[in-house]
Amino acid sequence: MSYGPDQILEGEGNSDYERYIRTSELLRLQKGPEEWVHRDELLFTVVHQTSELWLKLATSEISKSLEYLAANNPKMALRLFPRILLCIEYCHEPLDMLEQMSPWDYQQVRRALGHGSGFDSPGFNSVRKVIPGLWDEFTRLLEAEGLTLLELFLNHEEHDELYRLAEGLLEIDERMYLWRTRHFKVVERSIGAKVSGTQGTPVEVLGRLNSFLFFPELWEIRTTITNYAISQEGEN
Repeated sequence: MSYGPDQILEGEGNSDYERYIRTSELLRLQKGPEEWVHRDELLFTVVHQTSELWLKLATSEISKSLEYLAANNPKMALRLFPRILLCIEYCHEPLDMLEQMSPWDYQQVRRALGHGSGFDSPGFNSVRKVIPGLWDEFTRLLEAEGLTLLELFLNHEEHDELYRLAEGLLEIDERMYLWRTRHFKVVERSIGAKVSGTQGTPVEVLGRLNSFLFFPELWEIRTTITNYAISQEGEN
């Protein structure tokens, strides 16, 4: 379908930009002042709604990466990794805005949340669901080359694409870890450590959950490489 210079899109709004982006619908998704328990509800909502959008995009890019990997095309998958990393970064940075709320003001906003919790984030849960598939595809490609993980790292120049894929996965894992850790510290700064969150989970327990890694093998291989290097020095 082609569009002429005077094309008018259907929908709400005074311009094609507004109709295409659906700004009228988008901006109705936040409560108005007449509904606020506290004025910082707008701040809180904007941070979380935008994060859900970035996580939706991250899920889409990871899913496409999985398609490329399944088709034995890691080169194209790697081209999407910077997008995935930026999506995570754009969820991380807005957490600074939540710290503009005083602990007491947050308590007022918290009254409006009911049992709302980050555990229920559709965006986070969708990303968490698709990420493990990246490891499955990576190990399949590794096995197809007849390589162990250690052999890949010791001979990375000969297997540059697979090596860059491994490092890309590690960076995604690291960014997710840092984002979860940052979120935990925001929660701790807002409500304290020796209390429970909105679903009754102690904040201290939330902190321990941050130790989870999607690709522990890619972290453990660093220790293996160090021990291997030490053993080689001993032999010399």
